[in-house]
Amino acid sequence: MNLTKDKKLWMYQKMCEIRNFELEVDRLFKANLIWGTCHLSVGEEASAVGSIAALEKDDMITSTHRGHGHCIAKGGKLPQMFAELLGKETGYCRGRGGSMHIADLTMGNLGANGIVGGGIPIATGAALASKLRNDGKVTLCFFGDGATNQGAFHEAVNFGAVKKLPVVYLCENNLYGMSVPFEKASAAKDVADRAAAYNIQGVIVDGNDVEAVYEVTKAAVERARQGQGPSIIEAKTYRWLGHSKSDPRVYRTREEEEAWKQKCPIKRYRQKLISEGVATEEELDQIEKSVEKAIQEALEYAKNSPEPKVEEIMEGVYA
Repeated sequence: MNLTKDKKLWMYQKMCEIRNFELEVDRLFKANLIWGTCHLSVGEEASAVGSIAALEKDDMITSTHRGHGHCIAKGGKLPQMFAELLGKETGYCRGRGGSMHIADLTMGNLGANGIVGGGIPIATGAALASKLRNDGKVTLCFFGDGATNQGAFHEAVNFGAVKKLPVVYLCENNLYGMSVPFEKASAAKDVADRAAAYNIQGVIVDGNDVEAVYEVTKAAVERARQGQGPSIIEAKTYRWLGHSKSDPRVYRTREEEEAWKQKCPIKRYRQKLISEGVATEEELDQIEKSVEKAIQEALEYAKNSPEPKVEEIMEGVYA
């Protein structure tokens, strides 16, 4: 791997931003300051950051209903993200889209998607466009384990494989599709095994190890960029919280949750950076403090932003 100190500290900072953002969002929901629904990825920060760190700036991503981390890692702006969740005019979608529909085309983020597996055909289409234009871009497609039983997954991956498109399919397998354990929804033990059906490479990686995710994604991205077609990466990870804000998590034990919290990707990476002499505790403490400040400033921006005007309610509904 060719990871500089700056790149490693960037990855640590981004994981901290995602964690702090989502914990703040959780508090806002509990205070009834955010409405609708929301799907948090606390505990899954490494899979988002490690994979996106392997992209070039002009590369693209498609995201999921659990997509805050993907957006932040791709360069999403915290003030606009908070504003969108609070339904403010300054949000990414002017307060109309909410948590599941943030997009930032200027950063190559083609959007989160409330439909399970909905981003997979979009990513495949974006990769087809890149191949036709010969623009050298790669699209990284995020989805969860539940999406792998959708027809859209099989159709899109098959098409991508046949056409050798520059796309990387990354499954964040957090072990549960809503409340259904993956082992009860799939006869295959691993999502990566399904790659064999399309004659493409399938790789399993520890989704809580940010550098391991970076390494396998970097290899897959380079293969895609060189015209060797797609890959399926299965990042084994875990969401600490429920599927959505209304999920009491009665389908799994607190002991299981605690065991996974001991594998916290941020704590693991902090210890690794210190033990390898990459950074000091003081340096990492300073990053954490700067992130906390940025989160609070972004939230204040959102709270003080204007509400959408009622007379503009139909704007953006029709082309």
